[in-house]
Amino acid sequence: MVQRKAGGAEFLQCVELPIAEPGPGQLRVRVRAAGIGSTDFSVLAGRYAYAPPIPLVPGYEIAGSVEAIGAGVKGFSLGQRVAALTVFGGFGEMLVREAEHFLRVPDEVSDVDAAAVILNYVTAWQMIHRVAQVRPGQSALVTGAAGGVGTAALQLLQLAGVKTYGAASAQKQGTVRRLGATPLDYHAAPIDRLIRALERQGVDYVFDAVGGANIGLCISAARRGGMVVGYGFMAVAGRFATAKMFFNLLIGAPLRGRRGRFYGITLLYRKNPQPLREDLPKIFALLAAKKIDPLVAVTFPLLAARQALELLATGSVEGKIVLTSA
Repeated sequence: MVQRKAGGAEFLQCVELPIAEPGPGQLRVRVRAAGIGSTDFSVLAGRYAYAPPIPLVPGYEIAGSVEAIGAGVKGFSLGQRVAALTVFGGFGEMLVREAEHFLRVPDEVSDVDAAAVILNYVTAWQMIHRVAQVRPGQSALVTGAAGGVGTAALQLLQLAGVKTYGAASAQKQGTVRRLGATPLDYHAAPIDRLIRALERQGVDYVFDAVGGANIGLCISAARRGGMVVGYGFMAVAGRFATAKMFFNLLIGAPLRGRRGRFYGITLLYRKNPQPLREDLPKIFALLAAKKIDPLVAVTFPLLAARQALELLATGSVEGKIVLTSA
């Protein structure tokens, strides 16, 4: 599926390309499942800093099997099941990429579940454990709580022993409650007021997926000395809006006695791939032990990426959408 022109999913086209042989240090992987996420919209629009210029093949995360091995590659075998944070290139039947990006998928983890957790659960894990460094008995607010990263964060915070509140629309609050969090309807009142009705001093941590004007309310929802972790800003249109969000998070929060942090999974991965190489196997182990559930809402055929993205854009999806091959 090639994005021929910057814009929305309507510019995705199914094309047939020559099969590429892996070069030295590379693998060719047969894609069995690919995750769909909101960051894909920034890639399609040509506004994502870590993707090549359009035309390109989108696809941020994949699971599949090794089909060909380039010269000098060790530690992989034909047919071996692997997964990767690809950022682009995943919406196709095959993918050629450097072997260092691929990690083994345990036998107990399906291709669909593997693809569903790479972006969302590693993002949540690293925000919770590497950035916030939460402790049992603390409290947290998660915005966008019924979405992909939101549901991942609710599950991982519960495992960490953190008292959690999840902001979601009224029709999605059943999902938030099933994942062990207290649901808050952000349409009913400003989120800071909703939190302080339950936690007078505010929560220890806020994980905010929305950004924009919401950052100010999230700062107010955190207690003095607490932390607000913002993520997903790359998907927000407009340089001014993005600059304003960073200002509120990194300067406004400290001025109001809170700590503000920005987290981006690809930013960290490009700087240092080791944390993801350490953390994704932990997520796979939790999956294998059935301690987490990626809540795959619906699957589409691999070449139906346009329809899958159009569904995600409606805002009605709870959990994750995954593309699968035959």
